[in-house]
Amino acid sequence: MTTADRAGRRRISARVRILLWLLLVMAVALASVAATTRSILLHDTDQRINGLLTQEAGEFANFQAQGFDPATGRPFTEPDRLLRVFLQRQYADSDEELLGLVGAPGTDPAQIIQQRDIPVALPLHEDAGARRHIFGSPYPSGTLPRPEGDIRWAKVVVARHGGEPAAAFVVAFHPGREEARADEVFKVLLAISGVALLMTTGIAWVVAGRILKPVRLVRTTAAQLTEQDLTRRIPVHGHDDVAALAGTFNAMLDRLERAFAAQREFVDDAGHELRTPITIVRGHLELMGDEPAEREETVRLVTDELDRMSRIVEDLLLLAKAERPDFVSPEPVQLAELTADVYVKARTLGDRDWVLDGTADREVRLDPQRITQAMVQLAQNAVQHTAPGQTVRIGSRAAHGRVELYVADSGTGVQAQDAEVIFERFRRGTARRGARGSGAGLGLSIVKAIAEGHGGRVRLHDTEGGGATFVLILEEAHP
Repeated sequence: MTTADRAGRRRISARVRILLWLLLVMAVALASVAATTRSILLHDTDQRINGLLTQEAGEFANFQAQGFDPATGRPFTEPDRLLRVFLQRQYADSDEELLGLVGAPGTDPAQIIQQRDIPVALPLHEDAGARRHIFGSPYPSGTLPRPEGDIRWAKVVVARHGGEPAAAFVVAFHPGREEARADEVFKVLLAISGVALLMTTGIAWVVAGRILKPVRLVRTTAAQLTEQDLTRRIPVHGHDDVAALAGTFNAMLDRLERAFAAQREFVDDAGHELRTPITIVRGHLELMGDEPAEREETVRLVTDELDRMSRIVEDLLLLAKAERPDFVSPEPVQLAELTADVYVKARTLGDRDWVLDGTADREVRLDPQRITQAMVQLAQNAVQHTAPGQTVRIGSRAAHGRVELYVADSGTGVQAQDAEVIFERFRRGTARRGARGSGAGLGLSIVKAIAEGHGGRVRLHDTEGGGATFVLILEEAHP
């Protein structure tokens, strides 16, 4: 088994990881709720026991201070009689014991008890060691740990009026059953939490599968993509983050398809256009003789074809770069100054009547080098299709939230059947305005690419009085 196979088997899917994390969080949350509930119940039990002990001790202390012996009508003077009368009048809870203890400290005191069953393993009235501990304790209350169950107790020492033995009233509470009920609630909550986790597992598995379905489609689509087939797309449903992921992936595929198409187009165009000059070069080299004049003529023709191939490659590379986001680099530019610079550069292209027709005096954002390249290309196109002395006008204007830069010549114009094709690569039209040009038919394609790179377009219309006018229309973007 290869390393990749072992890694694939060890890999845990996103669906399982989501489910495991969800179960972990829910398990911690449910366990925390159960533990907190148990803690609250135990705290309430503790508070209730403390209140009960305080109440019983307070009632005895009050009876001792203010009570009268029903037999004599006078205050109690004998501890034994005080304890018996008080215990006869009390009704204890099921887990509560009320005792009267009489005797010398350190000995097993005699006890006065209520005759009833206490539902614990070892009641206090049957535990001599516990009675001695409580009777001899200097504290008024406390907790006595025992293997048979803890005892919470409170004690009120009976006042002595003479030589009577020491006595005390003791109220004891056995919290075992109360704590057991809290533990039962805790166990029930844990059982309910377990059932809830099982139900959550099934629901979460289905929900996670539905949520991650577009992600699986992305993975499947990506695995099925090839250079020959980039047409597959992912259906986008809803408006959540996963739908946004699918939409983003589709947009990436669109860009990838365009990039591959541009690459194939570049290769096809290069192969198509370079085939002819390569054939010409090979033919002249094969037929070249030994005569100096013939060799010189062959070298001239070969050099000319090589220059033409170089221009074709440069133009194709420029068109391929037009697909990239950094094809244009806009910056603040004074439009009037840019128009004047283009006019100055265009005047060197040929003996024409060059006219700076008008300029828009404002600052806009565009790529000055690319716009200059497009305008010079349009000027060169005008030179190729006009005669010496004919007028070529260059200008710019701004209106309706956009700027326009134009080159207008006074030649024979463009035939209607050619207007739709001259901006395509390697298309010169069937009725072009003369046959002076020797280009590859990429110039106007470059102009169109530069305009579209700025978010604009190129428009062609007839010049008043004859000729053709090419206009770069750009949406006005202030710096």
